[in-house]
Amino acid sequence: MELRDLPPLLLLLVDCWASMSAQAGDTPVVTTEALSSTKPAPTTFRPAVSPRPHETPRAPRPSSDPRPTPVTDDKPALSFINPEVPDESNFDKLMKTSDGFSTNAESDVSLTTKPDAPNTAKYEYGVHLQTSHSFLRFPSPLTSSLCTDNNPAAFLVNQAVKCTRRINLEQCTEIETLSLAYYSSPKILRVPGSGTKVPITVQSIIIQSLNKTLTRLEDTDTDVLRPLVLVEAGHDKICTNIILEVKYSLTYTNAGEIIKADVFVLLGAVSSAMVPFQQKFEIYFIQQNTKPVPLSGNPGYVVGLPLAAGFQPQKGSGIMQTTNRYGQLTLLRSTAEQDCLAIAGIRTPVLFGYNMQSGCKLRLTKAIACRLVAQKVESLLKGQGFPDYVAPFGNSQAQDVLDWVPVHFITQTSHMKDSCQLPVALAIEVKWTKYGSLLNPQAKIVNVTANLISSSFPETNSGNKRTILISTAVTFVDVSAPAEAGFRARPTINARLPFNFFFPFV
Repeated sequence: MELRDLPPLLLLLVDCWASMSAQAGDTPVVTTEALSSTKPAPTTFRPAVSPRPHETPRAPRPSSDPRPTPVTDDKPALSFINPEVPDESNFDKLMKTSDGFSTNAESDVSLTTKPDAPNTAKYEYGVHLQTSHSFLRFPSPLTSSLCTDNNPAAFLVNQAVKCTRRINLEQCTEIETLSLAYYSSPKILRVPGSGTKVPITVQSIIIQSLNKTLTRLEDTDTDVLRPLVLVEAGHDKICTNIILEVKYSLTYTNAGEIIKADVFVLLGAVSSAMVPFQQKFEIYFIQQNTKPVPLSGNPGYVVGLPLAAGFQPQKGSGIMQTTNRYGQLTLLRSTAEQDCLAIAGIRTPVLFGYNMQSGCKLRLTKAIACRLVAQKVESLLKGQGFPDYVAPFGNSQAQDVLDWVPVHFITQTSHMKDSCQLPVALAIEVKWTKYGSLLNPQAKIVNVTANLISSSFPETNSGNKRTILISTAVTFVDVSAPAEAGFRARPTINARLPFNFFFPFV
């Protein structure tokens, strides 16, 4: 078949294909430099570029620089791999390869222990008390009421616990935690890690019999510390010299050193009918050359204890108190002689909650000047150093001046012509209230008033004598407001009903 025999349309398509093939063959190869040139490239249907796999065409890049390739010096960083779990076989290898355990001298963090590191030179709060072998054990109930013997005693942590001991009485002689030697034989290190040891001295041993009779041993030498003994009494078995109570008293210095250790014990006999039995353990710390400050309450006052009082020598200073806590606020003390001049200086303390009254008789003559008598009687009523402030609580600190209650001193006089004004009575009123929770209210002093009452007496004639009664009194007044139950206000309902809500009834 010749070309002229083909249809005209098919001939047109053949000519177009031949023209396109010729143009493709004459088009030069386009390089990368041609692509980045500002000169327009020849128009082609498919420019020739470096061979690449067939993929979706991408948008042209604004820059001619090739795309940077990520650089890393750690191959595992390019993929997520499971970390190797340390065990006995690979621990040394991980120690060398891991940066966290680098042994480089310039490393900021080093978990290796330095052999020449100095030990702690003193005990600090909460640090376990070390002994020559381990630490001082202080039995305590932990998860249950049973005694746990491996509980350590801590520095400056006062404890007083009770726990239950359940034992097989036939094996009591083999249980070391029941013997006195277990608590008295350890030697406490003076400071942690030191070679100086402080022995525990047995200060008191009290023996308790089966009928609860107590007998104190006069000699506490080691020869008297009898071991545990199991005896048979008929069908019953009794184990003697069992520890029932242990009380440690440790003396320390400001430098955190233990210098003295004492123990007070209660030994007793336990029968099979008494098992399980209860034990008590206590430990407290006393600072060297100090005495515990007695309190009148913590925090509230306790009935029967003296009121804490003092005076402020100058504005801005703390409260000054006498060392005798029973002499800070006192009253005139009555005696059988009832002679005011003879009992001068004899006082009785004001005890919280106790209303008291005392007095004496003063005999006046013409020979005694009225002014001198008035000064003598006033000093007799007030005592030496009458306080200006009273502590609101039994444990109030002297430096907390703003918390202390000032004493309001009131003087009442009656004037008469040609008479002698003499103080005859001192009435102290102490108002207190219940402070804090209703379950455990604390007594707090809120107001103190001292009322000095004077009376007028005519001048005595020559040779005449007059007897005056002098009295002091203290009264405690409870000003606590009664507890009232509080109720929430009733809710108000602001609702509008339709005008025909009750139709057809209204």
